[in-house]
Amino acid sequence: MNFKHIGLISFLALLTGFLSTPCVMAAELPQPQALIVNASIKLKEKLQEKEFNTDFVKLNGYVDELLQPLTNFDLISSLVLGESWNSATENEQENFKKEFKTLLVRTYSRAFMEFKDWEIRYQPLTMAADTKKVVVKTQVIQPSTPPIAVSYRMLLVDGNWKVYDIVIEGISLVTNHRSTFKTEIQTKGSLNAVIAALAKRNAEALSSR
Repeated sequence: MNFKHIGLISFLALLTGFLSTPCVMAAELPQPQALIVNASIKLKEKLQEKEFNTDFVKLNGYVDELLQPLTNFDLISSLVLGESWNSATENEQENFKKEFKTLLVRTYSRAFMEFKDWEIRYQPLTMAADTKKVVVKTQVIQPSTPPIAVSYRMLLVDGNWKVYDIVIEGISLVTNHRSTFKTEIQTKGSLNAVIAALAKRNAEALSSR
């Protein structure tokens, strides 16, 4: 299984993994995990509605709404661009953040329609009272394949826990995208050109449903 497919499943795990352990109550879990439990319940309920299983644009909009409070897209965008983020103008930063978020949301929305036969096993999480950064470790379990190690890096900012990276079998989703965009910037000659190409791909993907 390639990184893209593992990534799709792992991000789904972020939202739906706790459904495989219904006996665990959100109130009994550390706050980072509890946030994921609550999101998973909302998503599971929404996916029971037929229109969200057949209308990609509608599902994409709901996933966008659900991920917004759970994911630090600002930090992810800056980490993905790396040095290019620091040299970018404020307008370029905002445009990249918008299009990269759209890319992630539509990619994982599509995955909801493709991946179904898997479950998640969570490892215990122990947190100190003053902890501001945690790693939620899990395993993705699928039939006839070895378990896949997936970890969620979460950061506490202004009292809110949010995901800022996913590490799959030792490979960081942020680092993987950083390498891709670094190559694209070198090939296309500028960050603006990369943003324009990304915006075009996003528009075409959403309009085609």
